[in-house]
Amino acid sequence: MASGKQIAEQNFLAFSKWVASKTDDDYRQMVIRGVLSRKEIAKECGITRSACDQNPRIKAALKQLERGLRERGILPPLVEKSSEHSDEPPTIREAGKQKAIFAEDRIRRLEQENACLRAENSNLKKRLERHAIIHETLTSTGRVPR
Repeated sequence: MASGKQIAEQNFLAFSKWVASKTDDDYRQMVIRGVLSRKEIAKECGITRSACDQNPRIKAALKQLERGLRERGILPPLVEKSSEHSDEPPTIREAGKQKAIFAEDRIRRLEQENACLRAENSNLKKRLERHAIIHETLTSTGRVPR
């Protein structure tokens, strides 16, 4: 069984062979959100996805590769975060907004249903109280139907 260092070396060699076999057009097809797709790289190299992030040699080689691709215009340039807005809280992503809207709608419906059920429960308690008085009266007079 291979040790962790041997596996890391094998993964790096597989990554190096993969890099040598790719063309600029191949890289263009792998761009996701301005970087190369780590998932696709791992799949094509035959290594695990975590090896791209955890193996320091692969990580460094991948950064260098992406830097070179940016210089050649294959990858878009990096957008640096401005320090002006660093004190603002992060904005909610669109999916988060949709979830929040869905949750608010669900809460509103549940509160409305709860109010209806409380009103119905109150009405039924009043009716039961009236019938309980009639039943008590009939019992005390001895006219309870069997």
